[in-house]
Amino acid sequence: MSDDGGVLGIAGADVDLPATLRIAGLVLERTRSPASLACWTGSFPESAGGEAAVVSLVIEPAAPPEEAVLRLALDVVSNFDVFVDRAVRYCRTRLGERHFELAPEELSWLDLPELPLAGPEVVVWADRTWAIRFTESRFRLADPFGILVTFDGTQPVDVQGPEDEQ
Repeated sequence: MSDDGGVLGIAGADVDLPATLRIAGLVLERTRSPASLACWTGSFPESAGGEAAVVSLVIEPAAPPEEAVLRLALDVVSNFDVFVDRAVRYCRTRLGERHFELAPEELSWLDLPELPLAGPEVVVWADRTWAIRFTESRFRLADPFGILVTFDGTQPVDVQGPEDEQ
């Protein structure tokens, strides 16, 4: 890791936790969070179809991020639009499954050129799992916290409407 704004870097570190993380040019600032965890958040000015996109790194229990977590965050940040596209295609395929109980109108949206998903936010956790949450969608499943697509490495593996903000 470097403090010179390189590909990966930590700047402004106090004894325990860095105030700022730099990942592929994206600056993540430490945000206020419970003492049990550490969270850094930053945003791309425009991405994924011209929208601002948020990236968060969450470490629980609170600790500086390990190199492997920073490398995963680098991959996610560097390929953000590719991963958002994969998540959208995954939703298009999976949301038609019976257990999602989409209304007939919602099922018809799966055939639209643009799926009604917007406001992608990425969360990378300390255990190297990660997800894209679409904060805006017309799907009932998205109410109230959006649609969450979890990844295993570079491939989406699950989609759900989170019932709480975790």
